[in-house]
Amino acid sequence: MTVDRAVMMFAGIMILVSLALGVYVSPYWFLLTAFVGLNLMQASVTGFCPAAIFFKKLGIKTGCAFQ
Repeated sequence: MTVDRAVMMFAGIMILVSLALGVYVSPYWFLLTAFVGLNLMQASVTGFCPAAIFFKKLGIKTGCAFQ
């Protein structure tokens, strides 16, 4: 698995968890969904992604998007 795929997997899991929490616990959890979406848009424009940095430090090999 590359950093690119790990970031996409992490973002997908965070979105699904926050949607479930928003439906079953509190609508304020939808703010986490919005934050993840905004972070993905920001990373696509600037190339800076905190999750990618974290996964690189874990030793996952880099892909073409986050070199």
